[in-house]
Formats: sequence, C-alpha cells, structure tokens
Amino acid sequence: MASIQTIFQYPSSSTTTTLFTSSLSIFSIPTLPSYISVKSTFTCFSSSSSSLSSSSITDRAEIRLGLPSKGRMASETLELLKDCQLSVRQVNPRQYVAEIPQLSNLEVWFQRPKDIVRKLLSGDLDLGIMGLDTLSEFGQGDEDLILVHDALDYGDCHLSIAIPKYGIFENINSLSELAQMPQWTKEKPLRVATSFNYLGPKFMKEKGFEHVTFSTADGALEAAPAMGIADAIVDLVSSGTTLRENNLKEIEGGIILESQAVLVASKKSLIQREGVLDTTHEILERLEAHLRAAGQFTVTANMRGGSAEEVAERILSQPSLSGLQGPTVSPVFCKRDGKATSEYYAIVICVPKKALYKSVQQLRAIGGSGVLISPLTYIFDEQTPRWRDILLTLGL
Repeated sequence: MASIQTIFQYPSSSTTTTLFTSSLSIFSIPTLPSYISVKSTFTCFSSSSSSLSSSSITDRAEIRLGLPSKGRMASETLELLKDCQLSVRQVNPRQYVAEIPQLSNLEVWFQRPKDIVRKLLSGDLDLGIMGLDTLSEFGQGDEDLILVHDALDYGDCHLSIAIPKYGIFENINSLSELAQMPQWTKEKPLRVATSFNYLGPKFMKEKGFEHVTFSTADGALEAAPAMGIADAIVDLVSSGTTLRENNLKEIEGGIILESQAVLVASKKSLIQREGVLDTTHEILERLEAHLRAAGQFTVTANMRGGSAEEVAERILSQPSLSGLQGPTVSPVFCKRDGKATSEYYAIVICVPKKALYKSVQQLRAIGGSGVLISPLTYIFDEQTPRWRDILLTLGL
C-alpha cells in the first residue's frame, strides 16, 4: 500500500479558502504497477474571486503568452525575444502582465513554468515557453499541447538518475546493474527521491524495475542519499558539478530526458481562438529566422574571372564555400574607354562561424580579394518545416 498525504480544499461562500490535511491509503497508483509506490504532496488553491468559468475563458478576446517569471530561464527567454525584435515591455517589474508592442492583442503573463503548462491545458493561456522537462512532467503527453518549436537553444539540461559513488553502489555503473542488485525486495525497495513524480515512475516502469518507491522532494535532492532518506535521486543535471560535489554519479542508461526551452501552444486555442494561429506563425518565423542565423556570417569578396559561371565553378570547388544553397555571383562594373566593362565578380556566401577563417583562406587561394565579413541576424525560409508540421497536425 502507498501512503499519500493530500491537502484537500473545499470552497466556501466567501473568497477565503478552507484547507485541511488528511492521510489516505491506497492499493496502487493509477497507470503504475503495484510494486511502484509514490509518496507525494498535492496542493490545490483557488478562490471564488479568481476562478474563471468556461464561458469567460471562451469569451476572452486577448491572446495570452506565458513566460517564466524568474531565474535563468526567465532572463534567457526575454533575451531571445529581444533578439527576435519582440521585446517584452513591462511597466512595473512587480506586475505579472506585460506586452509585446510588435504583436497586437497579445498579453504576456509571467508564471512559474509548471503553471504555464497547467494554464495552457485549462485554457487560461494560449502559448507558453518552458523547458521540455516541465512540459513532459506536467503535460503528461496531453494531445492539446502542440510543440511549436522544440529547440530554442537555451536551458539545456537532462533529467537523470544519480546514485552514490560509495557503499553498495561503488561498482554500480549502469541502470541494468542497479535493477539487478539483490538488495531490492518487496519489503525493502529502491528508494528514489524526486520532484518528477510522473516521469520518474514512468521511466522505472518502462525499464522493468520490480521493487522501487518514490518520495517527493523539492530542492537539495543531492543530500537525500547522504541523509539516508533515499538510495537514489531523479533530478535535472546541467554540468554535473553539484552531483560530483555531493559524491553522486550518473549511470549508463540513466538519462530519462534531454531538455531545453520549447515553445508550446494549446491546440484548442490554435483552432478556435481568433488570431492565435497568425500570432503563433509570426512568433515561430521570427524565432526560426533568428536561430538559423545564429553563428552564421555573410562573406563578400571580389574575384577576377571571365564569366559568372567560371567564377562559380572555382568557388564550388572548395568545400567550405557552398553557402546555404550556393554562392551568389554578380558582375562588378567599371568604366573603361567610355564603356562599362566587367572583369571582376562579387561573390556572396553564408558561412558558419566555426568555418569562417578556413573559408577566407580558401577564397583567397582561388583569387578572392577585398573580403568583407558581417554577422547575420535573420535567415527566412520560404516556409519553415515546423509550420508545415503544425498545419498538418491541425488538419489545415
């Protein structure tokens, strides 16, 4: 039997909220095998003054975008939007609502990432940015959550199992070895501390663990094994420094999810709410254009040649000079004996930062001169593959 401590809430006639705590015993957790138990604390909050009826949600005219309210994820999200010419204007830093002047009829709401997911599902938000780990944990695969952009290129981390480096775990280096340890029995299961009470048990079930129990913990999970309250933890890892400093280690096969920042939309909002689809399209195009241009440079040079085709052949013979779709070659005209003639051609290519110097060397080797380099801000495609996938998902 699994013991779950639950905080129940009953609405009263006033705007106050009445809470009491009770302990329940149940035989199993839904969707999990009976040998996996989860000890959790669930909290519900609401008041009659802030609750929205389904009709008020339906009638809402404004488009709402949820952004992380604090921490590194919040600052990096604002920086990305600024780079996409979508700066968030917040009159008062203490307010939870702001705007993006370039997007009409859009409200920005600063929320905790997990609340962004919940409010996308409830209809209180139309779009949101959060980590893929948060989306997966609190969205739990709900079909109403549409992944608009799955790689915003910040917030990189992974959800992983970690165990002590010492004691009975000293020679355990893989998930299969952890599962086969004879210490884990029905009476004494593997104890895992985590705040991911959906992804953790789901992963362990899929990996065939027979005897495991989960306990909820928020913050300082790394201390749980040393305190003797858990055998292992499931937590987010970025550099791994905190694990190492607490004598913990990741193990082979123990990564549950690779995560970074993502843009998510409510499928219902995209289909039913006026303007949401167009706004999503514009945000996606700006993000795609900026992210594709990141680390790319325009290289311009002059090159002597008999024809544009001959110059293009020379350029394409070099592996680092092909550009996005090939070089642009155009004649450079000068006046000689009263006539416009062309002995040089201007070439323009797009080069990634890591290949920049090599590309310049190759250009000069085939006769390029006057090489100019400038960073790119945006690269717009005819239509992004992600947008085509969204339209296909929506049946449009």
